[in-house]
Amino acid sequence: MTGAVSPDRRRFLTAGAAVLGAAASAQLWLPTSARAAETPLPDGVFSLGISSGDPLPDGIVLWTRLAPDPLNGGGMPDRVVPVEWEIAEDARFRKHVRRGVAPARPEYGHSVHVDVRGLRPGRDYWYRFRADGQLSATGRTRTAPHPDSSGGRLRVALASCQNWQNGYFTPYADMLSQDPDFVLFVGDYIYESTPSNAGPRRHEGTGEPYSLVQYRNRYAQYRSDPDLLAMHANTPWVVTFDDHEVDNDWAGEVPQDPAQQSHDAFVARLTAAFQAYYEHMPVRASAVPDGPHIQMYRRLEFGRLMRLNVLDTRQFRSDQATTQAGAEDPSMTMMGAEQKAWLLKGLRHSPARWNVIASQIMMAETDILLGAGKQWFYDAWDGYQVERNALLEDFKSVRNPVVLSGDRHLTMISDLKEDFADPASAVVGAEFVGTSISSNGDQDQAAFHAQWDPLMADNPHWKVIDAHRGYHLFDIRRDGIDAQVRVVDTVLKPTAVPSTYASLRVEAGDPGVQVVRGS
Repeated sequence: MTGAVSPDRRRFLTAGAAVLGAAASAQLWLPTSARAAETPLPDGVFSLGISSGDPLPDGIVLWTRLAPDPLNGGGMPDRVVPVEWEIAEDARFRKHVRRGVAPARPEYGHSVHVDVRGLRPGRDYWYRFRADGQLSATGRTRTAPHPDSSGGRLRVALASCQNWQNGYFTPYADMLSQDPDFVLFVGDYIYESTPSNAGPRRHEGTGEPYSLVQYRNRYAQYRSDPDLLAMHANTPWVVTFDDHEVDNDWAGEVPQDPAQQSHDAFVARLTAAFQAYYEHMPVRASAVPDGPHIQMYRRLEFGRLMRLNVLDTRQFRSDQATTQAGAEDPSMTMMGAEQKAWLLKGLRHSPARWNVIASQIMMAETDILLGAGKQWFYDAWDGYQVERNALLEDFKSVRNPVVLSGDRHLTMISDLKEDFADPASAVVGAEFVGTSISSNGDQDQAAFHAQWDPLMADNPHWKVIDAHRGYHLFDIRRDGIDAQVRVVDTVLKPTAVPSTYASLRVEAGDPGVQVVRGS
């Protein structure tokens, strides 16, 4: 469809595409006389940029949030603002494909989520927004391959853990130059920590965020990073959260510090955090929060080449164990019964060549006790031993399972074993734990390796460990996955020098990780 869109057709497109939860069916047009009488919007309404996400073969989510005063609640009037959107086959918008009007509502922070359908699979599109005469930047996005497509290459960038106070988000500049088909972000988009002068940048505000306005301000600050802005504008994202979007190491409705946060207070904090998360992410209406709950685990298909299962390892988990015996308690769950059944069904009946699981936290064992015995990080899958081991047993009947994780602020690439207690047990999958974008800053590499290299003997499934900042880049084809550990020399300055720390490969039909080139 090209050219002008009739008012009737535009209303149809808007009702079907500009979805904001229960408000989706509300009137999207204001009378001309009412619009003329309204006070013009302040300048700079598109200060937070634009983004796209969750690509389908025929659709994509387009996102923006109107915020002329982003660090002070947004600065918008308390009224619904109509936002025009358009998507085209070219950057000059000569070949329009879809256009419409979406409501930017104050109850959603004047965010806009447009679920565009009717697009062609496996191709680039360009999009933009307009509000009260102000035009956004132009964004580029990309749809998923045709459902029957089984060949070609899919390029995926894995990112996580971007602490504003620890450094600049310099890895995104290199990521942009690598032109991935989409970015998979597996958690810690913001950090809830209090402002500190110890690093190169300081958090806004005066303390941790608890209210909706405070979380909005924190997201707004993060989205002001120029490299992050550019990455969002040029590539679709698939996102999920970990802990720092709410509170460090939270589990279900249990905060890190129950003695300091009552249950009711933490539920209110969850409600605010999830609302702000939805307002700032390019996700569909299925993710509109219901109080202290948000639907984030979901599945995306990339032809018959890859099925992506995005997990939620926070909302449904048991509170963390504090002892090895507690971690081995069979009642401990990371996923909850419903999500676990959903995942196993999707893995067992998948038509895809590669079955990828996006897990916020590390699945492979991390034994940090040198020599005999075991010592685990209980917040990771090691703290949920029985459920994790049963899942790895299931991997034996899954075609080419690969886990992509974050959280650790380290690169840790491993074979997934049927039984980590038996080093001779079968390899059933591969895991890439991506390093952080900026969290932990510029680490002392010699000190890191002096601490961690001796543990390699206790963790023979580890293939590569490293503490540089960066991300992982995957080229996925039918015959195998070629992976690069892309790192930067610093995040303490706005610019950095990128390089490839290691190259790895996973062969189809052979679940182990092969190191092609390491540093």
